[in-house]
Formats: sequence, structure tokens, C-alpha cells
Amino acid sequence: MTDGTNATSSTGTSGGSARETPTRGSYDAIAAMYTDWFADELTAKPHDRAVLGAFSELVLATGSADVLDIGCGPGRITSFLAALGLTPSGLDLSPAMVELARGLYPSLDFTVGTMTELPHAEDAFSGLVAWYSVIHIPDEELSTAFAEAARVLRPGGWFQLAFQLGDRVDHFSDLAGFDVDLDFHRRSIDEVLTALEPHGFAPATRLEREPDRAGRYPEATREGYLLVRRTER
Repeated sequence: MTDGTNATSSTGTSGGSARETPTRGSYDAIAAMYTDWFADELTAKPHDRAVLGAFSELVLATGSADVLDIGCGPGRITSFLAALGLTPSGLDLSPAMVELARGLYPSLDFTVGTMTELPHAEDAFSGLVAWYSVIHIPDEELSTAFAEAARVLRPGGWFQLAFQLGDRVDHFSDLAGFDVDLDFHRRSIDEVLTALEPHGFAPATRLEREPDRAGRYPEATREGYLLVRRTER
């Protein structure tokens, strides 16, 4: 459950926790198409590779390589993190996405689950990645999701987020000809950081870039990257 798309959208509103069921069903429906389309996306995005590379170095410097890719989709980011020397696991809301990830990367661990109730023990990881996955979390659930992130991340661990920048919620009912029911929350880096800080996260790096409108994977919004560190409990 990663990455936004550039299908035609209309401004909408979030539906609270009830949004989880349509989000799951939508990504189940588009899982195969999504996996094929985004398979080589990282090769076209040097900024993304650089951000993930820096994150990986910082996690490895903690002395532990255990990382959770939250909203892993078909596992392409999870696999990239493994290639950088980490020991990643993936979690996604969509069973169809997880099934594809397990088939593509059988040596890695993938689990079906939700960001607001992570099926992992306290202090289980030294790094977390939410790569375009908080875009589907309504404002009223961000605190719960970030509290869960803080619970499973060891003190001193790193949390890397990527998301589209903006100040609205876009609703999508069609993606590449598939009927879907998805809300995409566009937020500022300050807004996301404000939601993270009460849970013991301190900012380390914040980056913004303009959309790549002409590449193989055209973007409709500016992109934001936020790296935070878990402070001592």
C-alpha cells in the first residue's frame, strides 16, 4: 500500500476508521496491475534511492539491522532495503499485496496488518519506513498510527516517511480502469511532524522536491521526505 497515483481525482473527505475496509479492497483489486507498473520505479527516482540509502546507513550504525516496512505493498521497497544490508520485514493492509510480495521475495517476511495496530512486540525494530503509506491514514488516526510506530521502535531508532505534499484530501474512484474507493491525504511536513512529536520522535532531516511531471512515473504533487529519531522513553 504505497505510492500515490495520478488518476483524475476530486476533493473529498476522510471517513475515519471505516476507511480501512475500502482501502484494503481497493488495493486488493489493483494489486497485480500496481505490482507490474511500479516494479522498476526506484530506478527512475534517484532522490528516493538516496533517502533510503541514508536511512539504511543510520539504522546499521545503531548496531541492529531489523527494519519494518509499514505499508509495503508488493515488497519492492522491502527488497531494496534488504539489498542495502538491512533485515527488513513488510506489513500491508492488503492480503493480495502481501501474497504478491511473498511470491516475489520468498526470502523476506511479509505480514497482513494495519498501521494502527501493529502485530509486533515493543522495541522490535531499529528502523521503520512508511513509504507513501500514511497518505491513506485519516487525520484522526494519525496519532494512533504514530503511537504504534513509537511502541515497536527501539529508543534511538530511525523512522523514515515519504508522502505527497499538500493541504487537501483527494478521493479516487477509478485507477487505471479499476473501481476503487481511496482517500489520499496530502499534508505538509510540518503537519506530519506535529503529529509525530508527542510520541517521542525528534526531527533529523526534512526534504521537499518538485514533482517529476515528464518521467516514466509522472507526479502530480510535490514530494516530502521526513526522517525522525525515537528519543529515550
